Amino acid sequence: INGSSSRRLARINHSGLRHIVALILSEYCLKIAYVFFIIHKQRKKKEKLQMKQLKMGTDTEYGVLNIQVTGHDMTILEHYSQYIHRLCNQLKINVEESYAMPTKSIEISQLQEKGTKMNVEAVILTHERIVQVSDLSSTLLPVVVEVLQTNQPEGVHLCIKEHTEDDFHARFKARPELEGLIAQIN
Repeated sequence: INGSSSRRLARINHSGLRHIVALILSEYCLKIAYVFFIIHKQRKKKEKLQMKQLKMGTDTEYGVLNIQVTGHDMTILEHYSQYIHRLCNQLKINVEESYAMPTKSIEISQLQEKGTKMNVEAVILTHERIVQVSDLSSTLLPVVVEVLQTNQPEGVHLCIKEHTEDDFHARFKARPELEGLIAQIN
């Protein structure tokens, strides 16, 4: 066999090998995808989120506290809530959960000089994030509040309050049409 034909044969064998490897990988990927499909299909439907029993505070430590952060810039708000979460983890403060509240929008409109028609000037979105902590020592809370206020970005409002049952229900969007149908059934 001369040099050019051996190179051609090597090229054919190499491309054939690539083709075989591609077929094997595609069959393997299909098997993995099928397994994930079966696992996903067998998962049970998620249960409705239930409210946990409220932990009451003692003289030396607080119960469940909500660190509530609101603002108009979502990226700054998200980074600040991540900072709060990391700070709590570093200080060994028990973070129960961290979640976003539904975004609120406010339309600002202006009345025309001569007429009754309103022009919508702007829509302001207010975003809210909550980091829920528990079993926070009463001696550590002032230090945490001072650190959070020192690092609080501009345009972000910080509020720390005890978690209540109303706070739990406020995190879900109201669905008046569904509630109306349920009322009709009952």
